[in-house]
Amino acid sequence: MTAKTRQTQSFDVMVLGAGIVGVSTALHLQRLGLSVALIDRKHPGEEASFGNAGIVQRNGFVPHAVPTHPLTLLGILFGRSSAVSLDMATVLRLLPWLRQFHAAGNARGVEAYSRAIAPLRAFAVEEHLDLAHATNANRFYRQGGWLHLYRSETAFQASETERQYARVFGVSYREVSAGEIGTLEPGLTAQGLRGVHWPESCSVSNPGAVVDAFWRGFVHDGGGYFRADAMKLKQERGGWQIEGERGTLFSRQAVVALGAWSADLLARLGETYPLAVKRGYHMHYRPLSGASLSRPVVDVENGFALTPTDNGIRLTTGVELAERDAPPNPAIVKLAKRRAEEIFPLGRALQEQPWMGSRPCLPDSLPVVGPSAKIPGLWLNFGHAHDGFTLGPVTGRLLASMIAGKQPFLDPAGLSALRFAT
Repeated sequence: MTAKTRQTQSFDVMVLGAGIVGVSTALHLQRLGLSVALIDRKHPGEEASFGNAGIVQRNGFVPHAVPTHPLTLLGILFGRSSAVSLDMATVLRLLPWLRQFHAAGNARGVEAYSRAIAPLRAFAVEEHLDLAHATNANRFYRQGGWLHLYRSETAFQASETERQYARVFGVSYREVSAGEIGTLEPGLTAQGLRGVHWPESCSVSNPGAVVDAFWRGFVHDGGGYFRADAMKLKQERGGWQIEGERGTLFSRQAVVALGAWSADLLARLGETYPLAVKRGYHMHYRPLSGASLSRPVVDVENGFALTPTDNGIRLTTGVELAERDAPPNPAIVKLAKRRAEEIFPLGRALQEQPWMGSRPCLPDSLPVVGPSAKIPGLWLNFGHAHDGFTLGPVTGRLLASMIAGKQPFLDPAGLSALRFAT
């Protein structure tokens, strides 16, 4: 390679990580007139942004909770739960984090979470559709909301807090009987089920294609995309530098949007965050006998979701607490499939192996969005837990406005890195 091709390219901002959070951040920075380098070691949208259930949630005001019922815990310990599975060595390592996570699920923690998340959810669908319209991704979006299913009255009553907060924040929902579930989704075996239909949410038929369309729009409008290892980021006088496949990149400011890998880089730079990983899987199936779904459905007690996609019905699993880079556990998908087929005829698998990805989770279930607590010129947008696909466009816009020195369109205080500063 010649010296000319290895010359340094300079940008106003480099965004590390090309999932939906990073790509959305780059798009919004570009809209504000900044030159942007988007950096990843893979093609955009190939990690957690690719493998989710494709839901843009308008609801969701209560964080996921640590199971406490003795029978539930026994089921998890003996590998009989499709909602939660675990590797015991990982659980022991995560005990301090799990204590924090559990504490954040008390009444005060839920109240704090709901107040911080509600403004983000209020803009979630609108921000998605705005970026979709600008990047020709509209074709992947559909209305109709999503459906929460409950197999027991106990589980339905336990979800009342979520509906209570929905009423507080003015989000519509409809409680539905087994017969009404059958009318909404004739393909489901609805006998004995109760449900809640959340009509203000929307969903997509191909999450990975949405991120790809956003990225192509960014590049089409002059954004720079570069393959590089974010772990090689160096702080230089006046900014940041990284060696990419096509030369050296420099910027005055940098954004860490690396999802489950964010804490790795930040630890190298001297900042520590309590980031844990919840792994998840998906498989696609061709339903039996022409059965179909028109919207995503989630079995709340069993932790799985079924989403109609461009590639068949996508089954996404619950939570696996295991090391991020440990080998996949195929038993998790098998158990989820068995439970799912009790309510829907999944049929033949359309891929040989399950896809696996990692959700980056902080103990209060909220992302960090804003400036680093310690390092000038470093900005953070990570830790979206189960909501990365939903919130990427919102937090991308929020962070971009902060970097550009604009008045944020909502108060970012509840997402500040300072809440974890020691």
